Amino acid sequence: MILRKYKVAIIGCGRIAGHNCRAVVNTNGLELVAVCDLELGKANTYRDEFGCIAFSNYHTMLTEINDIDIVAIITPSGMHFEHSMDILQRYNKHIIVEKPTFMKPSQLEKAYNAADELGLKIFPVFQNRYNRAVQRVKTALEKQELGDIRIIGVRVRWCRPQRYYDMAPWRGTYSHDGGALTNQGIHHVDLLRYLGGEVQQVNATMRTLGVEVEVEDAIVSSFTYADEAIGSLEITTAARPDDFEASISIVGSKGLVQIGGIAVNELQIFTPDPDACNNYSEDFSDCVYGNGHELLYQDIYNSLNSGIKYPVSKKDCLQSIKLLHAFYRSDEQAGWQKVNEEGESSRLGRENNVVSKLYRTAIDG
Repeated sequence: MILRKYKVAIIGCGRIAGHNCRAVVNTNGLELVAVCDLELGKANTYRDEFGCIAFSNYHTMLTEINDIDIVAIITPSGMHFEHSMDILQRYNKHIIVEKPTFMKPSQLEKAYNAADELGLKIFPVFQNRYNRAVQRVKTALEKQELGDIRIIGVRVRWCRPQRYYDMAPWRGTYSHDGGALTNQGIHHVDLLRYLGGEVQQVNATMRTLGVEVEVEDAIVSSFTYADEAIGSLEITTAARPDDFEASISIVGSKGLVQIGGIAVNELQIFTPDPDACNNYSEDFSDCVYGNGHELLYQDIYNSLNSGIKYPVSKKDCLQSIKLLHAFYRSDEQAGWQKVNEEGESSRLGRENNVVSKLYRTAIDG
């Protein structure tokens, strides 16, 4: 039974924002009341599609509609921390933060500490966990259908040509975007942990091969788990001419699985039950973002309305960001790096006030 309805606003109206808007309007107990973008035309597009109010200044939005409960932050990744802290501390709102959540572990710690002090919640977005194939493999691992994990492999071969990076000044920067690993690969980094457990150490090499930007468009890495399992990761956006695959495979002591497709959406190999491959595969040809956002937003509602624990905790999210930084630290220092060592990448999430100024919102409108 629905006890109350929560009002949701979205700031940042790029392509993924439409998917978030749709998830909100399709979730019982949530109401999309406003969208906001510095370019009002982008906000107007979603206003017209979803019947909400459009703004170009989120301060104006949160002042004029002061009973908003939740703000989804879908701005450039390097602005997530600044926008999150402002919305938590100035406006006292729960926040939903799109991938990769925050650019640095220290930022994540500060944001969660602020939320805890105010009695607010942060909801990270890792929607690929909800893919049917991923959930079937998660269940198989929990039930020991595959036995002990021996090897995990991740492979992402997507296409992001120069014109993609030239579309906006934040793209292709270490400060506000990160490269193939952070922007395109973060969901697969998260799945390494979600399915395999905590990675202990990594040894990565990064290159920029197909475009003229400062960030990597290719990474190859080995990694180890604490329980002797080993793994390999290959993520690139230098594939041409199109996106090809995003897969994760697991070799266990009792069986083998592979999830593939364009966005880990097809259960391609499942030796414990081959018939499961058809039952747990999804067609993402119309949308690489998949169907997970709606299930994720239902979990957000359940957390607020019924106190049910949101599946991605602070610790969970923090470990994914630490793992992300370990890959970068390994490339920077040309060797093995332990995930839980103190320290952050010298590149990822570094300050760039020139770019930040382009995406800040004046409080006076």
